[in-house]
Amino acid sequence: MALIDLQNISKQYDIKVILKDVNFTLTQGQRIAVIGQNGQGKSTLLKVITGEAEPDNGEISIDKSIKIEMLAQQPKFKANLSVREAIEDQLTELKATKQEYEAITEKLATDYENSELINRQSQLATYLDFHNAWDLDNMIERVLKEFRLKEYETKDVNLLSGGEQRRVSLAGLLLKKPDVLLLDEPTNHLDVYMVEFLETLLKKNNFTLLFISHDRYFIDNLATSVVEIEGGNLKKFNGGYSSYLEQKQQILENMQKDHQNMIRLFKREAHWMQRGVTARRKRNERRKSEYLELKQKVKSNPGHIKKMSLDLQREQKSFNTEDTRTQNKKKMLFELDDISISLGDKLLIKDFTARILQKDTIAIVGPNGTGKSTMLKIFMEKLKVDSGKFKKGEFKVGYFDQQREMLSDDSTIMDIFCPMGGDSVELQDGRTQHVYGYLKNFLFPREYLNKKVGVLSGGEKNRIALAYLFTQKIDCLVLDEPTNDLDIPTINILEEYLQNFQGALIFVSHDRYFVDKIAKKLFVFKGSNGEVMESFQPYTEYLEIDKELRELSLLEKEASTKDITEEKIVQPIKKQTKLSYKDQRDYDNLPQEIEEIEAKIEVINNCLADPTCYEQKGIVAVSKELEEQETIYEQKVERFLELEEMVESFSS
Repeated sequence: MALIDLQNISKQYDIKVILKDVNFTLTQGQRIAVIGQNGQGKSTLLKVITGEAEPDNGEISIDKSIKIEMLAQQPKFKANLSVREAIEDQLTELKATKQEYEAITEKLATDYENSELINRQSQLATYLDFHNAWDLDNMIERVLKEFRLKEYETKDVNLLSGGEQRRVSLAGLLLKKPDVLLLDEPTNHLDVYMVEFLETLLKKNNFTLLFISHDRYFIDNLATSVVEIEGGNLKKFNGGYSSYLEQKQQILENMQKDHQNMIRLFKREAHWMQRGVTARRKRNERRKSEYLELKQKVKSNPGHIKKMSLDLQREQKSFNTEDTRTQNKKKMLFELDDISISLGDKLLIKDFTARILQKDTIAIVGPNGTGKSTMLKIFMEKLKVDSGKFKKGEFKVGYFDQQREMLSDDSTIMDIFCPMGGDSVELQDGRTQHVYGYLKNFLFPREYLNKKVGVLSGGEKNRIALAYLFTQKIDCLVLDEPTNDLDIPTINILEEYLQNFQGALIFVSHDRYFVDKIAKKLFVFKGSNGEVMESFQPYTEYLEIDKELRELSLLEKEASTKDITEEKIVQPIKKQTKLSYKDQRDYDNLPQEIEEIEAKIEVINNCLADPTCYEQKGIVAVSKELEEQETIYEQKVERFLELEEMVESFSS
């Protein structure tokens, strides 16, 4: 059953057609990503659904029983609320429901045959199940910690920065779990660890979700389908971003020669995704299998923990396989020898040593607030180190920052690219090109040439700043979050220019896909005591190992606590003797649900064995469906086995 159904929706601003007779449907449990070039109508689609924008024509059908909520770009909070209070203020309905459920449960202890109370208790339990609201206090604690808001817990929420306020608003929405959640660039202002938590929560709690994002791994990990808006039209693709690329490539290969450039871009992107991600996935699956096997041993023998931690740390650091003689022939750009720097009383970098050579491509990564932008300022000689030696060679650096300092709001685009007059720009390789022909590569139409920078959007300013950098004669590019405010088509173009750039590249980014595709080396800010680590792994592989190390750390703490507890004489703890209402219901229903999924998997496997079936449905779509069903199957079996262990423990 459709929760939202749009039929023949059109929307036009002045002479620009944004949506043209588009159809869109959202059903429960779907997580749909909306992609497309900026200004093509992504946000307009969401605003039509929320009622903020009125379509020129078409029909909107929304289930009246559901609640739709959207993460605001600039959240507004009541006055004089702390961060914790601002989150709790969004959860009043859930708390009231929990209190009513507990009151009815207490009454049923003496009036256990009251059918009216039993029915009401069941309704409330279903509501609390859907919203995962049985333990709100612990969930509030968790989001405060995961979104790095714990330190601001008692601070007035209206005194936080814009990015911090968005995290507070997002935290409340995630705990509230509306029937349909709309998110516009939710990963902005989140570091990779926050994004990982967000992905896990949205999938685990089975959110129905419509979201706009330029984070391609976020889309790939989360989306059940992708909707692309282009030229007022809407096209739907099954699966995540990698599946979208495969389907898009098939479509583009059938188009005319005019689209050869776009086909080349998509082929390149699809090839990278297939080559890079598939190979990494196989490595990760093998290591994960070994990790899970050893994890079982760890539980029975805590002595394994230290060995496994050391093995993982060794793998995480990796090593550079490039021949030392080749390195020595390259021009040295920067040399850092045991540098340290603090801001206030916070140590950001401690005793870090590295050399940056010609053609090095380095991503600076790590949690927010750990000193990544400070490192860029050291390279730009805007900050001096407190101790150690920093040496810069004789060469020219091009710098891109979030404030876009190289742009003047009063200048036109032509003024920036042709300050001495004329209509041509000289590129880094020495070629000259008409300014419009060049800017067309960055998706600017001709009419933009005489626009002043001040009237451009944030994303358009970023595109101009990056396009300008690629016309400069520079040996090194230093970029601070270059993909922020860019859409996926523009990021693809940026990646192509960076891959062809002949100098060194140093950049800060939280975009895992971008880092994996561009960087050959990582400077990882660990976020504690100024530790910075050099690694030569793909970023997602590094993060996978980092996650395993964090899990091992928790296991070590649990093992340590267990050892201490066993040495003491403790008072007996009241033992749980039966399943909770939610657990009992899962225990009763899961066997049938597992059987139904097994039947579905058998049907899909039969389809994959029948060319008539998979050719009709598309082999990519059928394979994706099989993968999704097998994932659900594993989750349900794991949950059932967990409940069986609990039941057995009650009887023992």
